[in-house]
Amino acid sequence: MLKKLLALLAIVFIVMQFIQTDVSIPEDSASKTDFLAKYEAPAEIQSLVKASCYDCHSYETKYKWYMHVAPVSWLTKGHVKDGRKHLNFSDWDSYSLKKKKHKLEECYEELDENKMPLESYLKMHDEAKLTTKERLLLVEWFKEMEHTIVD
Repeated sequence: MLKKLLALLAIVFIVMQFIQTDVSIPEDSASKTDFLAKYEAPAEIQSLVKASCYDCHSYETKYKWYMHVAPVSWLTKGHVKDGRKHLNFSDWDSYSLKKKKHKLEECYEELDENKMPLESYLKMHDEAKLTTKERLLLVEWFKEMEHTIVD
């Protein structure tokens, strides 16, 4: 009985692999101005934001091998889709000035309150972990950007 159950589970797992998630990016995303490039962020800021934010909040998601295996791929796609819905640095130019300022405010608030990056994300992505100093650096930079952007 146990062998039959294990065989059935193995078959279900194999069949699940044929249900792939769409990880493509919009064709016009290459022509859009990247948030960090637009505001000429310092190299250290660029490195921190790309490592800690861009996987879920841009079209520059780096999918690790296990993120292509169902059901992990389904969960990952859902998290990335949700993250991009809240903030997408690749779609930055589509936001109004008011919305940009609000997004920047949310960035520093989420960082300041240790809500981002998500704990669940950090468990599998050591490179996204921020030290207290790095977190404060990002908080200050996002605050500065909120008060200085004009477009």
